[in-house]
Amino acid sequence: MHSRTRKQDPKEMGLGDCIDCDLCVQVCPTGIDIRNGLQYECINCGACIDACDNTMERMGYDKGLISYTTENKLEGVQQKVLRPKLIGYGVVLTVMVMLFIYASATIAPVRMDVIRDRNSLFRENNQGNTENTFTLKILNKTEQPQEYQLSVEGLPNAQWIEPKNVSIEAGEVLTLPVSIAVDPIELKRTITKIDIKITAEIDGNPVEIKQETRFFGG
Repeated sequence: MHSRTRKQDPKEMGLGDCIDCDLCVQVCPTGIDIRNGLQYECINCGACIDACDNTMERMGYDKGLISYTTENKLEGVQQKVLRPKLIGYGVVLTVMVMLFIYASATIAPVRMDVIRDRNSLFRENNQGNTENTFTLKILNKTEQPQEYQLSVEGLPNAQWIEPKNVSIEAGEVLTLPVSIAVDPIELKRTITKIDIKITAEIDGNPVEIKQETRFFGG
């Protein structure tokens, strides 16, 4: 260790700014000596930087002997702020933010899953109509109770046997068994594509959700 006073110029003595006070080692949580260069044990806490800057201030030297920097900066190489890689990162980040905002704005406030009765494709009810049974799972994604109207499209003169108006609490899932019946004369084919539809008015805006399924008839 080379002793020195604050009035002595370290350059005239052939010395660097470091006075070997060892404070950077003493404050390091992992016990490394940063004077030997960056080491994998370093956790980037910055304690050595603060200790060194305090010592430099007391000695009247410039701060930043230990700092977060790059080799180019240490060698005096000027770098452009708007580098191609930085611009690319900015473009990607902007696109991701825009996609997130779009997805948040267009997310449906209600979700419906339609599950067919697997035990019976269809049956004939006591009125002589062909009947199919489904289970609807309806999720209210909003933070308020909502009223929903249920209907079926693609099946002329269809009868909706269960309630067509339901109320669901905020964040709740309603499991609703429903039966749809139709006069066999209305069926033009064995399997008919139909849409089960939910309509509602949420926050003053009309909402419509459709789920495609199949209606079977003999």
